[in-house]
Amino acid sequence: MRAITIPEPGGPEALVWDEVPDPVPGEGEALVEVVAGAVNRADLLQRQGFYDPPPGASPYPGLECSGRIAEVGPGVSGWAVGDEVCALLAGGGYAEKVAVPAGQLLPVPKGIEVQQAAALPEVTCTVWSNVFMIAHLRPGETLLVHGGASGIGTMAIQLAKAVGAKIAVTAGSKEKLAYCAELGADVLIDYREQDFVEEIKTATNGAGADVILDIMGAKYLDRNVKALATNGRLAIIGMQGGVKGELNIATLLAKRAAVTATSLRARPATEKAAIVAAVREHVWPLISGGHVRPVVDRELPMAEAAAAHRVLEEGGNIGKVLLTLP
Repeated sequence: MRAITIPEPGGPEALVWDEVPDPVPGEGEALVEVVAGAVNRADLLQRQGFYDPPPGASPYPGLECSGRIAEVGPGVSGWAVGDEVCALLAGGGYAEKVAVPAGQLLPVPKGIEVQQAAALPEVTCTVWSNVFMIAHLRPGETLLVHGGASGIGTMAIQLAKAVGAKIAVTAGSKEKLAYCAELGADVLIDYREQDFVEEIKTATNGAGADVILDIMGAKYLDRNVKALATNGRLAIIGMQGGVKGELNIATLLAKRAAVTATSLRARPATEKAAIVAAVREHVWPLISGGHVRPVVDRELPMAEAAAAHRVLEEGGNIGKVLLTLP
């Protein structure tokens, strides 16, 4: 088969479309013939040599894909050759085929094309596990989403709206904020011109955000804690703003607040399967019912993965960037 390889870490030009051995599904795995993969910021880090795949995972980038099952390995039940699926991966999505643990497979939701379904696994699993399974966002509470126009952000807005929460977002352009509003965001904050702490306080009559979903990490840590409401929960899922920050414990104690940080890729297969099962139970009906949808900025041929990485690095995308195969 062909796959995107990274012979040497570097810029987007380090991605090479090359011939590699076909994967073989092991015990409890299915072989998926890929129709599309999606680009995540973790892929950019892997390309640069900063985020190696976990032991035993495919060496090729790509944390999600969609396609059709080509082969079912030993010990797999409930799936058959020809089933249209999308999948959460530890790697290998930038390829024509990938072996996937059966617990990380999801059926393509009703009303969604198989190609578009590649935009769903990573964002739905990330948002549901952090915002709902860990931070327990409830109806009537306020969620602040940093990077509201990103793949994660656009999904967080829709899921929070579906459960009856109030949503505030940060983004860096009027176009992005307008799109967030179309998806259901109530409070629009331009981080280039506005202080999100003051804006969220104003929008909540001084209370603050009950849950914050943060992709920035260190750069926003102190301000995020200030923006939390009493009993607030800060869920950190990225470190675009650095890895080391100063945390004011006194403020955290006074607010009886919590800070959590998670990633999906290195979790054991059993934990991923539990998250995928929860997403299938709670999120898939919302997608099939037309209440939630994948947001796709553009589609590029998989062989042009370098161009897709440049799009993410420039930050102009709204929603996901997909890599497609004929």
